[in-house]
Amino acid sequence: MTTERRQVSIFREFLDGEASGGLVLMAAAVAALIVANSPISGYYFEALHAYVGPLSLSHWINDGLMAIFFLLVGAEIKREMLDGQLSTWPRRILPGIAAAGGMFVPALIYVAFNYDHPETIHGWAIPTATDIAFALGVLSLLGNRVPATLKVFLTALAIIDDLGAVIIIALFYTSDLSLAYLGGALAILVLLTAMNRLGVTRLWLYLAIGAVLWFVVLKSGVHATLAGVALALTIPLRRAPGIERDTEESPLHRLEHLLHRFVPFVVIPIFGFANAGVSFAGMTLSALVEPLTLGVAFGLVFGKVIGVFGSAYIAIRYGIAAMPANSGWSHLLGVALLCGIGFTMSLFIGLLAFAGNETLQEEVKIGILSGSFAAAILGSLVLYFGPKPAPSLDAE
Repeated sequence: MTTERRQVSIFREFLDGEASGGLVLMAAAVAALIVANSPISGYYFEALHAYVGPLSLSHWINDGLMAIFFLLVGAEIKREMLDGQLSTWPRRILPGIAAAGGMFVPALIYVAFNYDHPETIHGWAIPTATDIAFALGVLSLLGNRVPATLKVFLTALAIIDDLGAVIIIALFYTSDLSLAYLGGALAILVLLTAMNRLGVTRLWLYLAIGAVLWFVVLKSGVHATLAGVALALTIPLRRAPGIERDTEESPLHRLEHLLHRFVPFVVIPIFGFANAGVSFAGMTLSALVEPLTLGVAFGLVFGKVIGVFGSAYIAIRYGIAAMPANSGWSHLLGVALLCGIGFTMSLFIGLLAFAGNETLQEEVKIGILSGSFAAAILGSLVLYFGPKPAPSLDAE
């Protein structure tokens, strides 16, 4: 089996896992909405605010459990950039350009709604994210109406999008930094990097030291989940001693295989269930037309499709990049609309942007749920009623 064939196999396994996980995430989000508006809603919200040791249950989920999600995100970014679908510039160009447009335009639309509202302008990054699991879950429901190459395109775009979100969180959503703990985190990263350079391939050792890194980063003022990304970038992507050229046996690939079911089927559904619950009791129409809600919803629905499709259209028309095989403009438009599903990362950024302000967090959730739902419906309709893609022996 060639290296290229192994890469395709790994990528297909990833696509299948994310798509199935996206369906579970949808179910978790619906369950959260039902529970939050049921007679047991009081127990739901009380449980999230109950303290388990030094942190509330909500904080354990958002700061602790989500660090595992970011560990997988970091591993995916590293592998795809070095050994996968983003390992060469021709493969990076179209999803890279589309991702850039898909982050810039939604942020611009959000700012247009909130530029004169200083209390909400800080949430400009909320509609810039794409939820890969949710989007692939919708694509899986459409079956062969979507070219396989566009599934790869969407995944590559979302991975680049995740990288942008990580950078945004690190630069714009950190506060009250502790130089002492930051110095400790840097020292641990130097140790992990040295282990990589010295050929250490024991995954458990990286994870054990990574747990210490998470604690130090939590205390530093930088969001603790970023420790997951930093740890992943230090884990080796190469063969273990005595094993022939087979990158699937490297520590990074072992980590991905360890997490590729646990994260989409456990971590993300728990996060979705804990954060998607919006109580509609006492809600008025005014909550739907608040600048924050509209900025998020319009940013996801219109900003994403304008940014992703518009930038991809320009790149393809001017020969900067090529249209994915067996695809047409309607297919690309449908996938661009699905990029407006910003559930997981958008919720996460919204919680960071308005930490401690439950009113604004509720508006964020309403904007994300309405915008993501509209994007999913519109994208599905465009792809379902559009032309069926030509068959391909190996489109990926």
